[in-house]
Amino acid sequence: MRALVQRVSRASVRVAPAPEPVGAIGPGLLVLLGVSREDGPRQAERLAAKVRALRVFPDREGNMNEALGDREILCISQFTLYGDARRGNRPSFVAAAPGAQAEPLYELFCELADAQRGIFGAHMEVELVNDGPVTLLLEA
Repeated sequence: MRALVQRVSRASVRVAPAPEPVGAIGPGLLVLLGVSREDGPRQAERLAAKVRALRVFPDREGNMNEALGDREILCISQFTLYGDARRGNRPSFVAAAPGAQAEPLYELFCELADAQRGIFGAHMEVELVNDGPVTLLLEA
């Protein structure tokens, strides 16, 4: 399981053509979550705990030393995190879990992380405002 985690001032996701977001947060973390064929509930549990405990928010001295706390998480399913473009120019996604395997693990991660979410498998439009240059790639 892979997560691209970005510290944001705000983020939202909508499924076109609906004008209203299906998920939106203020300050917190935007998580793009990819599930591999090798993943199971244990990986979802470990990664959710890791994301919630990340100390990437500034403390009183401005150092990245605070965890999520009362801030929010927005999680978007992202099978393309398992894209492999080492050969040629068209990525291969064979390492990504099929939807029937990935969706329950995505939902489990979101539940454990107490995250708002997009709609699994939908074509989504994600908007975000980065809060500083904080983007991490995590694996479980």
